[in-house]
Amino acid sequence: MNYPESQRRFVITGMGVMAPNGHALSVFWDSIRSAHSAAGPMTRFPVEDSPVGAACEIRGFDPGDYMEAKVAKRLDRSTQYAIAAARMAVKDSGLNITALQADRVGVVEGTTVSTLDAATRSAEAWKKRGYRGISLFSMVNGYSGSGELAMELGIKGHAITLSSGSASGNDVMGYALSMLRDGEADVMVAGGAEAPIQPLVWGAFCQSRVMAVNRDDPAHAMKPFDVARSGFVLGEGAGFVVMEELTHALSRGARIYAEVCGHGRACEAFHPVAPEPNGAGAILAMQRAMKSGDITASEVDYVNAHGTATDANDVVETRAIKTVFGALARRVAISSTKPVTGHLMAAAGAVETVVTALALHEQVIPPTANHRVPDPECDLDYVPQTARPYPIRVALNLSCGFGGKNSCLALRRWPTPAR
Repeated sequence: MNYPESQRRFVITGMGVMAPNGHALSVFWDSIRSAHSAAGPMTRFPVEDSPVGAACEIRGFDPGDYMEAKVAKRLDRSTQYAIAAARMAVKDSGLNITALQADRVGVVEGTTVSTLDAATRSAEAWKKRGYRGISLFSMVNGYSGSGELAMELGIKGHAITLSSGSASGNDVMGYALSMLRDGEADVMVAGGAEAPIQPLVWGAFCQSRVMAVNRDDPAHAMKPFDVARSGFVLGEGAGFVVMEELTHALSRGARIYAEVCGHGRACEAFHPVAPEPNGAGAILAMQRAMKSGDITASEVDYVNAHGTATDANDVVETRAIKTVFGALARRVAISSTKPVTGHLMAAAGAVETVVTALALHEQVIPPTANHRVPDPECDLDYVPQTARPYPIRVALNLSCGFGGKNSCLALRRWPTPAR
């Protein structure tokens, strides 16, 4: 592909995850490729009377490994995860943030329910001590993640927090790309963080019957696109990337995982929690991402699907992919990696950006764990059970959130293969 001299390009040079299936990038990727699920019995709080008993919990996490104890003490779990993953991403990139021009670096974080832990603690404190029990920090927790990240990393250019449901972790990638394209920054640290394993979220999802009900075999509970699917396994964690302008990366000899080509988002304005039956929002998000990245349908080899193993989502995503790719849909590989990580809500799109970038970098399509008997309406190539070596050129990462929010990121292999 011949790019004009004036056209700026953007790449991912660093990645970090704090996930149920791995605290280090190599461990995380090994479990994704091997379809080794992190799901297990839920231990965070009692769920004996709940219809659901499985979760993807992060185990062995010590916030003191990533921040001072006094900082960790005032932060919700999701922000702790964010700082850990972002620190790992910056270290992986080889950048010295504080040595860069201060106003040319930004951070953008996606989250949705990070206020709930603080709200619960504040409600309990109010009962005990009235207003004297309330901390100032309880008021800012919902939007403070990006500010905390900026302070921890020494970023003085931009600090933004976004919330668009389960599309948040994907939307932040589009926001970071826009900042770079518009010349607002040379480097962006972008990602999502979530710690939804707490009673309010758990109870709501139990009521809506969207979580997998298999208590006896948690690792095989989540079955995307399968006829026996019964919902997702709730997870927690964070994923962050370092995105930078190509010449900036090349000038310092950075390792490049993938090129960030385009992003698209769409809102269906259809229902608070249900997707539009034909996938109108997912269709438009994918089409916009491909247009933004100057990508043709024939170039796309892989789609990392939202794949929540719910009755509605999997069929709707399949319909959307068929509409976007037409006769080419059956040659596109599709997988959901949520059976391994759990559904990480706002962090899902960010962690799955890491998965998609690694798939391009390693030239391996990750599998859909536990997919054995396809739903008759889910009749595409979902890469069941086993990873597939493949010369991936372009990959899409698709995320779908409550409220009809849909988001898609387009990544291209680096070095860019000839078209």
